[in-house]
Amino acid sequence: MSVVSSVLVPYTSYLRVYEPLVAFREPERSHWARYAGRSSLPTAQDELRRSLADLVPTPPVAVPVHESPDAFVAELDGVVCVCPWRTRMRGWLALEELEGLFPANVLDLVLPPVVRAQAAADHERWAERNPDARPWIRTTVWHVPVRWFVLFADEEREYVAAGEGGRPLLRYRTPMVEARRRLARALRTLRETVDEGPLTEGLVDVGRWLEEFHPRGLVELDYGGLVHALSGEQLAADRSAADVAEGIAALRSGDRDAAGAAYGRLVERWQAVRRRRLAN
Repeated sequence: MSVVSSVLVPYTSYLRVYEPLVAFREPERSHWARYAGRSSLPTAQDELRRSLADLVPTPPVAVPVHESPDAFVAELDGVVCVCPWRTRMRGWLALEELEGLFPANVLDLVLPPVVRAQAAADHERWAERNPDARPWIRTTVWHVPVRWFVLFADEEREYVAAGEGGRPLLRYRTPMVEARRRLARALRTLRETVDEGPLTEGLVDVGRWLEEFHPRGLVELDYGGLVHALSGEQLAADRSAADVAEGIAALRSGDRDAAGAAYGRLVERWQAVRRRRLAN
């Protein structure tokens, strides 16, 4: 989990994997089967509220004591798929990244060193017993990584403007097989046309992560709280996945000018969002 600010919705985006029930061993499979049949399921906002509540006590709870029994539920071609929250595991992983996100004095105030040290020790013991564990959800703050857009096509984009009393939604969903195919093709194009760099390395990392999951799964990119950092007009006009696809296609055809133009649109769009972070 990303460390959140005092506002209700942090400016966090999410890359999630949903797996069919057959991907889970018993008794977890039966648990998720019962869970998916509930009439009411928690949302991302519910998960956020619980995380915020853990920061209120003194000392704060850096990582939940128990793993979350909740998940997001989706359906792919009539097959129920679940994305376990694994909030405790994600909390440990997020703690490893905190030092690069906050000044030391701010970090020590929010999560004192003794609290972080205890959480790190707990994680080390847990990891020894669970060496193959991996999160179903990846998060990042104040932007969506370019490598995530590689997995999706523009026609998979879902945008719902905010209704009365509601909040906007911008997300992409695609079958796992399509996500892997697009990633492999993009990686091949980059290796043939440009030098190794952060984008190539990022795609390799995402590809290794996706290989850990069932091939009949579903991959989702959710703008999450970023919808509150962009106006309705900006959200409606945001075609980042299309820009990425256009740039990669241009590289494949040898048109570096077109590739540069597509990349320039991405940079301009997301730099504007990052500037809002500095303003806060």
